[in-house]
Amino acid sequence: MSKYDFNELRGIVERLRKECPWDREQSNDSIKAATIEEAYEVVHAIDEKDWPELKKELGDLLLHVVFHSVIAAEDKHFTLDDVIQSISEKLIRRHPHVFGEVSAEDSETVKKNWEAIKLSEGRKSVTEGIPSSLPSLLRAYRIQEKVAKVGFDWTDIRDVKKKVDEEIDELAEAVHHDDHGKIEEEFGDLLFALTNYARFLKTNPEDALRKANIKFEKRFRYVESRFEEQNKKIYESTLEEMDIYWEEGKRKGL
Repeated sequence: MSKYDFNELRGIVERLRKECPWDREQSNDSIKAATIEEAYEVVHAIDEKDWPELKKELGDLLLHVVFHSVIAAEDKHFTLDDVIQSISEKLIRRHPHVFGEVSAEDSETVKKNWEAIKLSEGRKSVTEGIPSSLPSLLRAYRIQEKVAKVGFDWTDIRDVKKKVDEEIDELAEAVHHDDHGKIEEEFGDLLFALTNYARFLKTNPEDALRKANIKFEKRFRYVESRFEEQNKKIYESTLEEMDIYWEEGKRKGL
């Protein structure tokens, strides 16, 4: 049986705010970067399928929810109970197919209803509410998801692929003319088009790129380790030597 429950966690945080010099000094602004970091650590634990680590990281993220709410309560903005009340009301309001009389036979209908309800709540645009602080690749994906839910979308994946090819050609043209401003613009358009293509392939581009980064890093660390075994610095090696160990690591499934 658990020793602590949610209310006891709240009490611990409230006590820390009174008795710990560091906790007492914090504000919503001062801990916001750490909140983002904790969210990414949750994602990392999920990627690694590390369930004990995920339990720990979810605890850290939950701490931030409580911490932010306790600080807000001290400043007379809102309480943790207000947070719980607000999200409960929103979940019920946005799931009329569960808590009301609306019918929704599949997840696509649920998503369309969700966007319609948000607009009825006073939002002026379907893209409103997408945080500007999101990584740009993920934000592009979310923008495309949002507008697709109201019908602004391609109907054939072949046309999406043609758009990618078109953007590659336009980038090549900008490179040919050595126009840096145009290169940046066309490169952005290409990334946006590739993000759309990923969406049609049922792939989250942020997840895909993150996993590609992890794979690259593991392989490169393998290359470094092979040089270390020979007491040789990697910057003293040639590209050809590095490629040999890179392919070796690839064969090992790294």
